[in-house]
Amino acid sequence: MKRPYIVCHMVASIDGRIDCSMVDKISGDEYYETLDKLDCPTSLEGRVTMEHYNAAKEPFIATDPTPFGMASVYKAVDSDEYMVAVDTHGRLRWPASEIDGVPLICIVSEQVPQEYIDMLRNQGISYICIGSKAIDLPKAMEILHSEFGVVRMAVLGGGHINGGFLAAGLIDEVSLLLAPGIDGRKGQTALFDGIADMNRMPVRLSLESVEHVGDDTLWIRYKTNYQELKN
Repeated sequence: MKRPYIVCHMVASIDGRIDCSMVDKISGDEYYETLDKLDCPTSLEGRVTMEHYNAAKEPFIATDPTPFGMASVYKAVDSDEYMVAVDTHGRLRWPASEIDGVPLICIVSEQVPQEYIDMLRNQGISYICIGSKAIDLPKAMEILHSEFGVVRMAVLGGGHINGGFLAAGLIDEVSLLLAPGIDGRKGQTALFDGIADMNRMPVRLSLESVEHVGDDTLWIRYKTNYQELKN
């Protein structure tokens, strides 16, 4: 399978929580400075993170919820870099076809309504519609590589999309900024979250580097080892 090399780049409190409003209070520019050093022109975020930072405030509501029901790929523009949004059911509305000047790609499942697909095309937004019940992440990553030319990509959360990529064996490297603060609130999303298989073994990591950045933040980089998970 040819797919992008995928780095999960995140900032978390020392107890592993990633609530946006919390980590904003305990971290500074280190997140974006280290992201630039990862050499990942394309970035991917989940629905919750996109909703918080980039999408329109009101969700998309279809007048006819009948599923689109087929795989489809639409490439609106060629680019050396993209912002990718994962939005299984097509809930996000977009004020523009770009985010900070970078073309947008939406990855959705075949459960999205025809109206949502039409909206993306009318706005000149590229999309990958793949997976009959849920997004087929491995296939979507193949399409990003083959159709859009994505070679290196940073996955920027939240916790459930990180967990989905982890469960699918798609994360090659973890780039973690451990910020100087503790969350501790009950029920807050963790760095990797939402995997339903309670018997699943942990994914082993190999430490690549540790660096002191900013005032009191640690930048820790790991390579993943899925092979040990299979043994």
